[in-house]
Amino acid sequence: MDARTTSERLREAARRTVRDARLPSGPALRPTRRAWQFDVLVALVLGIATVYYGIDNAGNVVVREIAPGVEIVIPRPAGPGGLALMVTLATVASGALALRRRYPLAVLCVVTAATLATPQSVMRLTFYAFIIAVYSAAVYSPYRVAALAALPVSVVLVGTSGNAVTPIVPNEYIALLILVPMAVAAVGLRTWKLRTDEGRARLSLLEREQAEALRRAVEHERARIARELHDVVTHNVSVMIIQAGAARKIMKISPEEAGEALLAVEAGGRSAMAELRHVMGLLTMADEGEGTDEGADLADTTAVPAPQPGLDQLEALVGRVRDTGLPVGLTVTGSPRPLPPGVELAAYRVVQEALTNTVKHASGSAAAVTVEYGQERLRVEVTDTGGHPGAGPGSGRGLIGLRERLAVYEGILNTGRRLTGGYRVEALIPLEAP
Repeated sequence: MDARTTSERLREAARRTVRDARLPSGPALRPTRRAWQFDVLVALVLGIATVYYGIDNAGNVVVREIAPGVEIVIPRPAGPGGLALMVTLATVASGALALRRRYPLAVLCVVTAATLATPQSVMRLTFYAFIIAVYSAAVYSPYRVAALAALPVSVVLVGTSGNAVTPIVPNEYIALLILVPMAVAAVGLRTWKLRTDEGRARLSLLEREQAEALRRAVEHERARIARELHDVVTHNVSVMIIQAGAARKIMKISPEEAGEALLAVEAGGRSAMAELRHVMGLLTMADEGEGTDEGADLADTTAVPAPQPGLDQLEALVGRVRDTGLPVGLTVTGSPRPLPPGVELAAYRVVQEALTNTVKHASGSAAAVTVEYGQERLRVEVTDTGGHPGAGPGSGRGLIGLRERLAVYEGILNTGRRLTGGYRVEALIPLEAP
């Protein structure tokens, strides 16, 4: 019973080996144009050299002294038949090397057959081609089991086929002494290349995944910014509708108050147009929510959407952060003036995101918020002194969103660690001259 089980296991192992030998361990190599050109050049140069060697040695007789006073005569193929044989073998063995990357095992078989058919007195005709074929099969063949089986068989056949004698080492051992280390080195190189290619493939996949995640984050943030800008514009338009309706009702009773209402309508229209100029061409406004419901909201003059937060609410934001235990200072320089709602919202979000990151990732630190009104730009800076790391590293989407938000107004965001410790977030937003 045990013997039968053992024999069955051996047969099953043999079947698996045969099956594995027929299956490639990876995709077949697709040589580049430069690789094809190099292989053709190698085959051509080796072919010319070996054909010349065969023609030059046709009919020669080699006398070798294997011991003092002992000589051996080695005749080489002579006559038209011998010359044709040597030229044919040299051409076949060398020419096959042009396909050594695409069909490495087939080339090894062809070159091995040509080497076995080569007379021992002119082994140089095919021996060099045989060395290259063995190396190519070890490095480039996708059929690893078949290649590992064919390599030692070819080496043994070539190494033991002849009985010629050389002055130092018997000819039958030259192939073993040269090709075995080369085969081992080639297999090692093949393994290293496979691991390198796998590592490169994993790195490329990771880079593609990161790029895709970044693209999705940017698209999500742009859609969110578009919705917020839409809310700001809707707010301005709603206020304009209310003021226009009030001006129409009191036009005859109180012209002065009607004029003030119309001035408010004009100011709201200018603000809305400024927002539209910034967003047009930079963001694709989503179609969601832009249907009849929006029209109904605009027509409803009794409901005004709540405005988005602006710079006038920074004190409240800083107060809420102070309540968490984080000391925060707020400094406003320059001449404060009304700004487009979208600009104020972007600046508010910069301070909000920076302080949130400080609370999450720099517990125990102190923060400072600086708002600087310039003639041509608004500068918002948030710094912290550094502290104990709190939550794990963030995804970076908050800063990505801030950059996209500021890009709508041609602003820039600078972030990085400070030389004195802590972190710094700075936003620069261009402004129209007051």
